[in-house]
Amino acid sequence: MSAVPLSVLAPVAGKTVDISGVDDPVFAAGLVGPGLAILPDAELGRQVVAPVSGTIVKLHPHAFVVKVPDGRAILVHLGINTVQLDGAGFTLHVAQGDAVTQGDVLITWDPTEIERGGRSSVCPVVALGATPDVITAVDSADVTASQELFTWS
Repeated sequence: MSAVPLSVLAPVAGKTVDISGVDDPVFAAGLVGPGLAILPDAELGRQVVAPVSGTIVKLHPHAFVVKVPDGRAILVHLGINTVQLDGAGFTLHVAQGDAVTQGDVLITWDPTEIERGGRSSVCPVVALGATPDVITAVDSADVTASQELFTWS
C-alpha cells in the first residue's frame, strides 16, 4: 500500500464505537478490514458525507465504497441489516462512478427511523483489505461529520 497517510473523515456526526462492538459478526471481526464505527446523532447524523476524495465504486442506499486514486478504498455502511429496507428511508445524492470530494453530501437518511424499525443505526467505516496496524483512530468519543475519524498509513 501507499506510504502516504490517508485521512478518513467521519461520514456522519455521532459517537465513536469500537468496530469490535458492532452487532454484525463480519464487521466486528474485521473480516473486510479494520475501522471504526459511529452511532449517529439523531439530528446531526442525517447527512452522510464522503469520508475521502475519490470515485464511488459501489453504491447502495445503505452502503457505499469510495476508492482513492492510489487504490485504497473506504466502505461506509449505514446501519446494520438495513439492506432489508430495499432503499426505503435513504436519499442518494450521487451515482456510482461519480467523483466526490471529502465532505460532499452523498446520502441523507433518518437514523432514528432505522432504530424505530428495530435495527441498529451504527455506521461502520472500514479500510477495505487493510491490516489493523495501519489504522490510527482519533482519540475522541464525539465526532462531527467531516472531522477526522482515522488515518490509514
